[in-house]
Amino acid sequence: MNSCGRLARVFDRSSGLDLLLCRVKSRTACRQCPQTTPPLARGQSTAANHTPGSDTDDKPRLRAVDLARKIRGEKSKTRETAPPMSAQQRRVMELKRFSVQLQNVHPNVLAKHLHRSVLYQDKDVVIVNKPYGVPVADDSDVTSITSVLPVLSKMMDGMKMKSDSQLIPCLGLEKDSTGTLLLARRDEVVEHVLALNRNNKVERKYWVITVGVPVPSEGLIDIPIIEREVTGPQPHYKMALSPLYRLNDEGDGVTKIRSHRQAHPAVTKYRVLDSSSGCSLVELQPFTGVKHQMRVHMAFALGCPILGDHKYSHWSKLAPQKLPERVLGKLGIEQSKVRHLPLHLHARQLTLPGSSQADVNVSCPLPKYFTQTLGRLHITLPDEKQT
Repeated sequence: MNSCGRLARVFDRSSGLDLLLCRVKSRTACRQCPQTTPPLARGQSTAANHTPGSDTDDKPRLRAVDLARKIRGEKSKTRETAPPMSAQQRRVMELKRFSVQLQNVHPNVLAKHLHRSVLYQDKDVVIVNKPYGVPVADDSDVTSITSVLPVLSKMMDGMKMKSDSQLIPCLGLEKDSTGTLLLARRDEVVEHVLALNRNNKVERKYWVITVGVPVPSEGLIDIPIIEREVTGPQPHYKMALSPLYRLNDEGDGVTKIRSHRQAHPAVTKYRVLDSSSGCSLVELQPFTGVKHQMRVHMAFALGCPILGDHKYSHWSKLAPQKLPERVLGKLGIEQSKVRHLPLHLHARQLTLPGSSQADVNVSCPLPKYFTQTLGRLHITLPDEKQT
């Protein structure tokens, strides 16, 4: 056997890459051996010269498609042998999936989602459906909406290379809220919208699910809000009520007190749309923009915290929301897993006054977890009541 033959045989027993190198070399003339073996045709192998059962038999190479089938088979076997999940475990998995669906994703993935979620657009503004758990402003932990606006603007402009279009957040939403998010195309539009909002000409309505039924069923909450420090084992800060009145000593009237210099005026209009199973669907319309205003007013002024509001369901501690047994049963979850419940606060409707055209009035569909909760609690939407 000449040296070229030995070289071909050794490489043929190695990996596919080495085999390819052998074939390339076999096509060139060997200067050391005058009797060069003819080049191997594609698909041929020197293993054909091996005798069955010899210790030089080659092992069949594993193709990519075979490896994929093997992995799929192992996964299916794992699912078959794994114990079935209980209803509680499936419910927790479902809530986790809703909560972290778009957190820690690639910026392009979030931009594409927002592009598909555009509710309205014209030459001045764009309104998108904000997903749960994604902050509007830049956040070091997760991808923010502001950070992907250049990509979203380019998508909406047809991916033009020399596009100078931009998108700027106007009226923000909390990280854990969902719904209509207003974006402006120019700086002067931002200033115009903010001026309209200061004069209460921008109408924003929110839908929330509350634990408890507000009494009376509709009204106006006009109580200032202030940020206070909560002392104890877990010191932290929360927004709190700073009322202008208190009960008099006789208990049959109220007395006006001096307002705190650091308190912010806060006014929220509310209306109960439906209630069942100890919970309610409530429409909120804030007339001021104080931090956590609606959450504080519902929890501390009406005593009906928003479902999934783990921050304002307690005052003196940081802990998951405590739910009544009846509500836990309807939601199909244990108290130890309540921390996975998302905040049920949705920006349902946004109305902008039009200068040269009709008013912009946009309604945003409810997220899936919100509608599922309504169904579990047997709460009926207003549209369904009328039909």
